[in-house]
Amino acid sequence: MLDEMNDALKNCKARLLAELTERGCWEGRLSSSALATAVASFALQQGGRIEAAERGREWIRNNRNADGGWGDSPESPSNFTTTLLCRCVLDEEVGDPSAVRAEILRFYGSDRTFSIPILTLCMLAGKLGDNWSIIPQLPFELAVFPHRFYSSLRLPVVSYALPALIAMGLARHANRPQRAAFWRNGMKNRVMDILQRIQPESGGFLEAAPLTGFVAMSLIGAGFRDHLVTQSCLRFLEETVREDGSWPIDVNLSTWLTSLSVRALGGNLPEIQRDRVREYLLATQLKEEHPFTHAAPGGWAWTDRSGGVPDADDTAAALIALYHLMPPDAASRTVAAAQAGVEWLMDLQNRDGGIPTFCKGWGKLPFDRSCPDLTAHMIRAFTCWSGKLGDDFDAAMINSIQLGLDYLARTQQSDGSWIPLWFGNQAHPKQHNPVYGTVRVVEALAELDERKFPKAVRLCARGVSWLENISADTPLYGVEEIAMRVGITGNEVGHLLDLTRNGTSFSAGPIGLYFASLWYSERLYPLIFTTEALTRCLERRGTVPGQGFGQATNQWSVV
Repeated sequence: MLDEMNDALKNCKARLLAELTERGCWEGRLSSSALATAVASFALQQGGRIEAAERGREWIRNNRNADGGWGDSPESPSNFTTTLLCRCVLDEEVGDPSAVRAEILRFYGSDRTFSIPILTLCMLAGKLGDNWSIIPQLPFELAVFPHRFYSSLRLPVVSYALPALIAMGLARHANRPQRAAFWRNGMKNRVMDILQRIQPESGGFLEAAPLTGFVAMSLIGAGFRDHLVTQSCLRFLEETVREDGSWPIDVNLSTWLTSLSVRALGGNLPEIQRDRVREYLLATQLKEEHPFTHAAPGGWAWTDRSGGVPDADDTAAALIALYHLMPPDAASRTVAAAQAGVEWLMDLQNRDGGIPTFCKGWGKLPFDRSCPDLTAHMIRAFTCWSGKLGDDFDAAMINSIQLGLDYLARTQQSDGSWIPLWFGNQAHPKQHNPVYGTVRVVEALAELDERKFPKAVRLCARGVSWLENISADTPLYGVEEIAMRVGITGNEVGHLLDLTRNGTSFSAGPIGLYFASLWYSERLYPLIFTTEALTRCLERRGTVPGQGFGQATNQWSVV
């Protein structure tokens, strides 16, 4: 088995290095999305961009599931929301308007971030009649308040969705103004100025076709078809359509994939490539306050494109990658970047000790809350840089880690697992992905010094035990999850080698969970995760499960 593992790892590393671009990053390829394609096509149709819209509709026609519906990715089973939007775009029947509205509002609950855009598209497509009062009015006028007050305003959308708040609110008001809110008319130009200021140079909000398409169609429905914001949205959609007429949910995850690839390779790249990747990561760190979320400088987004927004997961991943890439002769720049990134993460930490994705203090809606996987990622990044940034930083990082451990202790499930935020499993009864969440937490806990953080030992042992004894009713979805489990427990390494044909063939599954629970697959995930798993297995060969924990030992059982 050892020879087979070494051969497979050699194949994985060669394949992963071959994916490195001349720009010094890994770009990958996200799965095409029926929902993104439907929204983009509809917005382009509304905006008079007929050719691109028809190409999108043709892709939708050609990618219908056998049951007549559509899922988020080509590998996904049909779901109500995606099927509804595809039917609207193809001008097919969608059913009783009251039932459609009730189902959408029920599914998304108090989070209006996605339910109102969906209802707005249905209304603009003529599928819900002409009574706009059935769509809740978003308070777009709140956008004129200073950003620091948003969390206290209890907005009905998540922190990243200000463009949706404005655009959908304007569409609803333009088509069904409320007498008591006539003063909103005086706010329209002001909020459009705000929307224009926060629109990225690319024209794509978050570099995402769904959000950008929803904004464009709503502004057109509100009478702003010729506005610069609308036209920039439509330009973005035309420029990002794929050769087959489809759109992914986001243009790429280049910075995220680069950080993960560096970590999987342990920073072991040829010198020229190593320098190029380091320069890419240093260049993509945000140097100024972000105009969208007003995040302070120091963080990283998932992409180097202008629509990316700094977040905790990508910042932690970039910090770990820079640690692996730091050479003695360029240490000062890398250390300065690490100090800024560490400060950025510490400032983001919530009062509950956990780390949210974008903004501190937003706890009302799911994608703004603290979550275990991001908290663990922060801990792992701080562990890497411990002792390298100065005593003041060390003291502050230790305090953040202690608070994070308290949070992880509270959020560990009764069976020992943790539930992540940005990854799921479509076969799981609740669409959770405890394998991903538990692995990410265990990775962080196992690298801590047990003398400084004794609580981590118990938490880690329970997590490893759960991974080693996963019950039969916990589904493992393809290469990605199996590789992650192999990296911790060593179980099923032979199965992983079979699935990947000894590190030469990789099939991506939709384990990624995007905004508003949109599923996606990423072509490089199985390759990256397998490379890291096999490396870990070989490095830890012969250790004992649950022992050897402390002072960044990072040890688990292996074959």
